[in-house]
Amino acid sequence: MNLIVAVDSNWAIGNKGKLLVSIPNDQKNNFRARTVGNVIVLGRKTMDTFPQRRPLPNRTNMILSHNPEYTVKDAIVLHSLEELLEELKNYPSESVYVTGGDSIYRQLLPYCDTAYVTMIDHVYEADAYFPNLDQDSAWTMTEESDEMTYFDIPYYFRTYQRVQGSC
Repeated sequence: MNLIVAVDSNWAIGNKGKLLVSIPNDQKNNFRARTVGNVIVLGRKTMDTFPQRRPLPNRTNMILSHNPEYTVKDAIVLHSLEELLEELKNYPSESVYVTGGDSIYRQLLPYCDTAYVTMIDHVYEADAYFPNLDQDSAWTMTEESDEMTYFDIPYYFRTYQRVQGSC
């Protein structure tokens, strides 16, 4: 299973329920390019940030919510981690992308073996964080793009792989 995330220099991912910054190249050439035609796994709070609170098109949207009443048209809503993991058995692991938010990342990180991280070389005010993979011996960075910029903010696309035998 994969995960995809954009983080700042402190591994922050959001503030007050919103992304820290929206970088069009990241959204189009990284997030969209990787997830279209695949499965995305997200939490209810992340779903609530989508335009009109609608699932992203051309993907299988799986939403984890502990509320048994919660439903979303054109999405699969699951109500426990066990239920989600059982449903994911119906899809090739390499086609599954965990897309947030912070509690979903933390719950599913142990099941992921590849992390696609957009590293934004800036510090934002934040209240949601992703685990720092550079400080986690279970992960190693295997690829980093050249520096790109969005206005005056440098960023990089990084790929991390889980170290074999670290589960």
